[in-house]
Amino acid sequence: MEADLYEPKLKTHALSGALAGFYASSCGYDCRIVFSIVEDKKSGIEKIVLVNVGTHDEVY
Repeated sequence: MEADLYEPKLKTHALSGALAGFYASSCGYDCRIVFSIVEDKKSGIEKIVLVNVGTHDEVY
């Protein structure tokens, strides 16, 4: 994720519904990372803020 958030293997995608505004990536067969992307106001650098990590059923 640090090197390339949109690496095809990660399957990064925007979420909708109750999780609209967040993104998800795959980190294994049945492991998902739910996160948001925020801009650091001081540096202007985008940062990833982890929201949840777990199986598909646990995070959705």
